[in-house]
Amino acid sequence: MMKGQTLHVIFLILALLLIDLYVLSGLRGLSGKWKFLQKVSFKRWYWMVSVLLIAGLIFVVFVKMGLVVRLAVVMAFFVVFLFKISYLPFLFTDDVRRWIISYKKRLKSQHAAIQQPLAAIPGAIPPIPRSEFLMKAGLLAGAIPLAALKLEMKSGLYDYHIRHQTLYFPDLPKAFDGIRLGQISDIHSGSFFDKKAVLGGVEMLMREKADFIFFTGDLVNAVTEEVKDYQDIFSKVKAPLGVYSCLGNHDYGDYSWWPDEKAKRKNFEEIIAVHKRMGWDLLMNENRRLKVDGEEIGILGIENWGELSRFPKYGRMDLAVKNTDDLPVKLLLSHDPSHWRAQVLPEYPQIDAMFSGHTHGMQMGVRTANFQWSPIQYIYNEWAGHYQQGKQQLYVNVGYGFLGFSGRVGILPEITIFELKTGTNPSKKFKTA
Repeated sequence: MMKGQTLHVIFLILALLLIDLYVLSGLRGLSGKWKFLQKVSFKRWYWMVSVLLIAGLIFVVFVKMGLVVRLAVVMAFFVVFLFKISYLPFLFTDDVRRWIISYKKRLKSQHAAIQQPLAAIPGAIPPIPRSEFLMKAGLLAGAIPLAALKLEMKSGLYDYHIRHQTLYFPDLPKAFDGIRLGQISDIHSGSFFDKKAVLGGVEMLMREKADFIFFTGDLVNAVTEEVKDYQDIFSKVKAPLGVYSCLGNHDYGDYSWWPDEKAKRKNFEEIIAVHKRMGWDLLMNENRRLKVDGEEIGILGIENWGELSRFPKYGRMDLAVKNTDDLPVKLLLSHDPSHWRAQVLPEYPQIDAMFSGHTHGMQMGVRTANFQWSPIQYIYNEWAGHYQQGKQQLYVNVGYGFLGFSGRVGILPEITIFELKTGTNPSKKFKTA
């Protein structure tokens, strides 16, 4: 298996290098005001950047490193690759044009030689210059998706979308059959700059009339102070059976400088107090019994637990599952989806479904009713939407807010509405509304 994987990597590297060689030949074929493209220094810089990006992509997949570094490398690679792929059709078209012209000249030369056998043997066909129009059109074509990318980044920030997902549980009590659950995640209030738009998203959630709601972590970016201007808005998130929340890796103050441990602790105590003031039931390695018409299911929540070394493992599943053996269905709030495969699946088979966020879908990619792709999938096995292994399920919400860069392209901010059903899952597809 390792040998096959190695061959795939070698083939990928060779394919990327061939694409680079081909693109470089096209760029160096431009003339006029583009003289710098013919310089040896440009060629050296081109290959240095290309090799570094390819090497970075390989390292991201096979070597453990910080998530920010991973995202930066993947983002840089795919932005540059997007330009190259957009440029290739024009380059290929120009090569076809040059081949046809060269072929016609050869035919003409051979015909002339037959008609005048005593004439001097024609010399070699002079090289056909590249089309300035096609090459410049190719550059423009490569620049257009990058420009569109920049424009759409801002427009998608507050373009909240509601995604509907049915979850089936064979042991779900009849009293819960058809009940509606809402989920939001990764608010990152420190990134917001439009309170009206943020309120609009909350109003969308409230119009769905969910029976209970989950918030799966990352209320802030670094410090509790960030949520002060938005606390009144998120206090409007209410549900008849309660709002339950857990903490994300950004909620601990680990990404900010503190004068001493006491200041950091005070910040952490304040984030807990904010959840309470908003009326959210914060679950920190504990559980609640949700009762409807005399029947119960379990809601469990743990502190952040991330498989990647950069993220803390504060979560305690042993505490969260305590005294829940008699509950027929257990729903777990755990911010980081890597927790599902790393610990929940192998050690806690009694967990029926886990609800996460954290990935943001990298805030860039493609997501339709039947297809989704993002560079983040090369870092996380489960990064957006619904997953199932055996009887255990996971749903990853791609986030309400944004972090790192002020933009979303293709992966829009999400409000998820689940319908819980008694029975088995006939389909694993998700749908968008």
